Amino acid sequence: MSTFEKTFSNGDIIIREGDSGNTFFQLLEGNVAVYKNYGEGDEVQVAVIEPGQYFGEMAVIETYPRSSTVVATGDVKVVEIPAEALNEYFTQNPDKILAIMEVFGSRIKKMTDDCNEAKKALDDVRRTNSRDKYLGFFAQMAQQSIYLTSKNFRLERPSAEELRAAGQLVQSSEDGETYNYGTIIFKEGDVGKCMYILHSGKVGIYSKYGQVDELKLQEVEPVACFGEMEMLTGEGRDTTAVAEVGDTRVEIINAEALPGLFQTNPAKIDMILKSLSFRLRSITYDYFKACQEIYEFSN
Repeated sequence: MSTFEKTFSNGDIIIREGDSGNTFFQLLEGNVAVYKNYGEGDEVQVAVIEPGQYFGEMAVIETYPRSSTVVATGDVKVVEIPAEALNEYFTQNPDKILAIMEVFGSRIKKMTDDCNEAKKALDDVRRTNSRDKYLGFFAQMAQQSIYLTSKNFRLERPSAEELRAAGQLVQSSEDGETYNYGTIIFKEGDVGKCMYILHSGKVGIYSKYGQVDELKLQEVEPVACFGEMEMLTGEGRDTTAVAEVGDTRVEIINAEALPGLFQTNPAKIDMILKSLSFRLRSITYDYFKACQEIYEFSN
């Protein structure tokens, strides 16, 4: 298999911010630190990665420059996985498909929580015209201003072009179920044990569906996946999915079916990974946009 074990010494740079990336890594031994603006006056350490965890995967799944610098802390051993070897890696390590998806799931959940907190603080400060309640929070957000002023930081919403291209490669499947208009596919509060791929029709994603304060959050069109976050986190659904037109055909995928799905149709796994990566980039954009507004308001 075209993967490589590599060793690094303390202070060695494994990934450099701004570089293009065509490999990702699993940390086997030691620890690595993740930095923004590494080696500059406004350097910030943003994370520590421990053995077993992956890093650098987003630049492989989407064509996008490295977003941070990763540096060895002490002696480090990693497995380096080139993009062209990803299918072979999954073939020989089918359990890693779900593991990498769970990495995205945990990052999306944390970023979503942070983003909601930032938006709530910003709305409250605007409404009351007072920052006293959030002085600690503003101090935390001030650190994020380093990202916003960095010459390497690009505050821009990611393009969905790669996601659209991935969807086009997924052939329409006869698997799954066909729903009539108005059918509830899953309900807010349900335990999320599976995800879905929409092959035809249209699905609406709602908060508080059927209530007076119902809110439509998203409209899913073919070919796209939805409901995957709860499958990855094991948490209850926080939205309701409803068939918006008749003959809405949906493929249902359980977590344990992912290795077999990769064997029969790897393009579907690629689409799911790109969907998760796009969602993470989108919520990251929303978070830093809120941080930018907080920073501007506090100054």
